[in-house]
Amino acid sequence: MTSQPKLAAGEDAPRAGDLGDRPGRALAELLAGNRRFVDGRPLHGHDVSAAATVASGDQQPHAVVVGCIDSRVPLEAIFDQTFGSMCVVRSGAHVLDQAVVGSVEFAVAALKVPLVVVLGHERCGAVTSTVQALRSGQRPGGALGYLVDQITPAVEEVGADDPRAVALATRRHVGRTVATLREQQLLAAAGNKGDLAVVGAIYDLATGVVTLLP
Repeated sequence: MTSQPKLAAGEDAPRAGDLGDRPGRALAELLAGNRRFVDGRPLHGHDVSAAATVASGDQQPHAVVVGCIDSRVPLEAIFDQTFGSMCVVRSGAHVLDQAVVGSVEFAVAALKVPLVVVLGHERCGAVTSTVQALRSGQRPGGALGYLVDQITPAVEEVGADDPRAVALATRRHVGRTVATLREQQLLAAAGNKGDLAVVGAIYDLATGVVTLLP
């Protein structure tokens, strides 16, 4: 399969300083970690001594990242975060269900996490499968069909026959996931008080760069 074209972020992508104090600081830390990762100078090597350091105390993560199960996107590594610094929730193409949403709500309500990042990635297999299903008219069965059903609205919005459908639908699906999370009652209440920001981003498999989306 040919690679999808890289899409630049819009000029109105969020900046850390626009999100308020705690959410902004959390986003700044993740973006700084991604720069360290891309530059080949990470601070955290996931040594067992770091695990022991945080084992006895209460966890105080500063972000929760909702990402895809793709093995090429190890979330703690690409943000250069150590033990205890962020929560991770993963599903195929970051599709939401009650377990995923409940996990995010737990991180926000119980752990006081100020930032939720929905991270899609280039050449996502689940998005590609959805595009192919719509083009062929053959929906997969079983639970895989649930993933396809949840991604389908994003593909339909950009058009399954568009040559850039996978790249465009991936970004659209991130935006839809962000919007759905922002509408959850608990998360909306935290956002209205300025205690939480929910943002979307795309990970480039080839370069390692995380780009915020508008």
